[in-house]
Amino acid sequence: MNIKTTVLLNNGVKMPILGIGVYLAGENTESAVTCALRTGYRLIDTAATYGNEKQVGNAVRNSGIPRDEIFITTKLWNEDMRNGTQRKAYRESLRLLDVDYIDLYLIHWPVADKYKDTWKIMEDLYSEGKIRAIGVSNFEIHHLENILSDATVIPAVNQIEFNPLNTRKDLIEYCRKKGIVCEAWSPFRRGVMLKHELIEEISKKYNKSSAQVILRWDLQHQIITIPMAVEPCFIEENSQIFDFSLTDEEMKMIDACNENLYMADPNHVTW
Repeated sequence: MNIKTTVLLNNGVKMPILGIGVYLAGENTESAVTCALRTGYRLIDTAATYGNEKQVGNAVRNSGIPRDEIFITTKLWNEDMRNGTQRKAYRESLRLLDVDYIDLYLIHWPVADKYKDTWKIMEDLYSEGKIRAIGVSNFEIHHLENILSDATVIPAVNQIEFNPLNTRKDLIEYCRKKGIVCEAWSPFRRGVMLKHELIEEISKKYNKSSAQVILRWDLQHQIITIPMAVEPCFIEENSQIFDFSLTDEEMKMIDACNENLYMADPNHVTW
């Protein structure tokens, strides 16, 4: 396994197992993505609501790396579901990214009474050939069961809150049974887990950072992970997780930190 290792999605598309997220990257987005691509990352995760799709597109275009070697994920925002402007939002993401296609397009949150009809629109967009895979983000089991009851396309990915304080075991098992790959957003729980006593203890054993231990834990759970970083030193550090492995006991110890704590509850989407 290395930074170029991929996971096979249920439609045959290959998705890198490690990427960079650009939530809150702001004006540093373009330089962060440029650095990530130079370091070897090939998965870039953005979203319409992040306001930086244009910067991502600029970095990809100026990298000199063939487009088909880079995997771009972006997401449909909640207000576009509420306003019925899903197709317009998709076209705007394509325009801002300035690409011919999107590798993975996700419903960002399961907006009540909107996400099921939106999935039908996602299926239509997918059929048009400018999206390589479609999926969801922050969907619980009952949300997935609702769309799967009459879906013609099974989501390829469910991007979820996944970290040692919220390990989502039941959801991950359900997704695997359905052929849906899980992906972790905010694996460090916005920095909280980097100071966790157990994580720090394990990091000292391997002469690794807390971030590297958490990302290694993600990978050994076969979860795609997209840590956000803007400083080159952290972008590079996050990629150096393929030269050590956690023991089964260490994996269980980290799993045992679980408290089912959400940072944002997908069952009550009001934003």
